[in-house]
Amino acid sequence: MTSMTFLIIFLVLITLIVLVPLFLRRFQIPSVVAVMLIGMLIGPNALNLVERLTHLLGSGYPVESIYSVLDAMGLLGMVFLMALAGMEVNLRIVRAEKRAVAWLSLLTFTIPAATGFIVYTVFKPSDAIGSWVYASLFASHSVGVVFATIRELKVMKTRLGIIVLAATIITDMASLVLLAVCIQFHGHSLPGGDSTGISLFDRFDPGLLGAWFPMLFIAVIAAFIAMSFWLVPKASRWFFVSIHSDDDASLTVFLASLLVIAFVGEMIGVSVILSSFIGGMALAHARGFPTEAGLLFHKIEGLAYGLFIPFLFLTIGMKTDLGVLLEAWNSAAVVGATVVGLVASKVLSGWLAVRIAGFGNRKALCAGIMTIPQLDATLAAAAVALELEMISPTFFNAIVCLSLFTAIPAPVFLKFFIVKNRIRFDQAEDALRTVEG
Repeated sequence: MTSMTFLIIFLVLITLIVLVPLFLRRFQIPSVVAVMLIGMLIGPNALNLVERLTHLLGSGYPVESIYSVLDAMGLLGMVFLMALAGMEVNLRIVRAEKRAVAWLSLLTFTIPAATGFIVYTVFKPSDAIGSWVYASLFASHSVGVVFATIRELKVMKTRLGIIVLAATIITDMASLVLLAVCIQFHGHSLPGGDSTGISLFDRFDPGLLGAWFPMLFIAVIAAFIAMSFWLVPKASRWFFVSIHSDDDASLTVFLASLLVIAFVGEMIGVSVILSSFIGGMALAHARGFPTEAGLLFHKIEGLAYGLFIPFLFLTIGMKTDLGVLLEAWNSAAVVGATVVGLVASKVLSGWLAVRIAGFGNRKALCAGIMTIPQLDATLAAAAVALELEMISPTFFNAIVCLSLFTAIPAPVFLKFFIVKNRIRFDQAEDALRTVEG
């Protein structure tokens, strides 16, 4: 009965993932948001469907084990999602749009970071490190939600989609570096060290690196990216050339290569979000790797969007505790300043950068709205900061509320805004451009 219990629970979850988004689509609610809403409704903080089904079916998997399996599937979903995002990015197109990408990266980092710094300083003026941590949280993006939204709106193959995605990755990388610097300068570690992390930097005494840490960390990231683009295509091209794309082994080689890159990235302190994105870009440039019209690409996309990626957003929803909203009334000023400050700074910075790139007001507003969602990366970074006592529970709850108020409404409003204003992305200004070399 143990295996059958899990299969029945899996069947129920898959059925919900298929049917609910189809129903909510008529209300212009994106599939990503629909799956997160399912997770919030059936998760342990609401209906607790998994535990109820386990008790109903009798002896079966322990509830904790089932959630562990779901979390593992969600993590694989994140790896696949970011790898596909990297595979979608053509470096020639990014180079052709380097001015727009640079402006959007710069403005969506500096303006929200400055806003976060100010918001925290207003409430806790004596805590400089906390202000910089809040700045890094404001500057971060939920790359998974951004990419999924862009893809669902069919904007990925346009200039705006490429510009937003590339800039989002760069900005997220910068925010992770800023957070890592804050952690080191905080000079505080958990008792006994971080027993769960595999990053080599977790094994260093913060005092050993001191002020050299920012430059060392940036150099490590740069070396990781450079080595990935140089070594991965060379190491994997033999497999892709010698194995036909309709051979199932090609999918196995792809997944194994991607997981190795993600693991190496985690070992040197690069998040799975960034390392999977770099892995996708590197593998897509390997000789013999099929184009988007190839059978292997369709296998990867089918496996990712048909199975793993939905569980990513389902588990994100399951981990969301709406009870935090009730606690937020005790710190309404902090929550209000956080939410309003972030939304305003993201929209302003995105709008300004895309206007500089030559787009009209409506598409510039679309870009600003696309950068609003704060979810996985932001919550993970905030959890680390809370655990290291770099921010107080009040500010952590404000970040959780920020995620609730942005990750779900922003994609819905964006889709409504595009439909309402009949914005089209097939105009001359949207055509992709490339540079040779």
